[in-house]
Amino acid sequence: MKRIFPAVLLMVISMGCSRQYELSEIVSCPNAPAAIGPYSQAVRVGNMLYLSGQLGLDPATNKLADTGFEAQARQALENLKAILESAGFSLKDVVQCQVFLTDMDQYPAFNAIYREYFEEHFPARAVLEVSRIPADGMVEIMMVAVRTGGSRN
Repeated sequence: MKRIFPAVLLMVISMGCSRQYELSEIVSCPNAPAAIGPYSQAVRVGNMLYLSGQLGLDPATNKLADTGFEAQARQALENLKAILESAGFSLKDVVQCQVFLTDMDQYPAFNAIYREYFEEHFPARAVLEVSRIPADGMVEIMMVAVRTGGSRN
C-alpha cells in the first residue's frame, strides 16, 4: 500500500498536468511580427488569451515601424489587435494590459494613443518605465483577453 500510493499520486498529477497542456493552444498570426525569441505570439487557454509583449515592429519587415514613439506605440497596438482577431477575440475582450516605456515622459502621448483603441470600459493596466526594450524599441505592450458568452459594450 505504501508503494502504490506514491505511484498513483504521481500518475494523477501527471495526467492533470498533461490535460492542462492539452487545453492550451498556441496562436500564430501572419499579420503580426514573428516572435524575435523563443516565445509564442499568444496562448489560448479555454476562453482566455495571453498575448506576449508586442513592439512597434512592422510585420512586413520585422523592423521597427519608425524611430518615433507614437508610430511605435500605434504599431504595437495594431500588432496586438491583429493577434486578437486571428484568435477570434477583439479589443473589447481585453481585460488587462501591461505597458513598458523607455521614457515615462511619453506617458501622456501613450494615453492619447491608447484612447484611440480603447474608448470605454478600459482594461486594468500598469505602465512601467524600463531601461531597455528588445530591438531598442520605445514601447512594449502585453495583454490578457477573456471571451465570455456576452460581449462587452
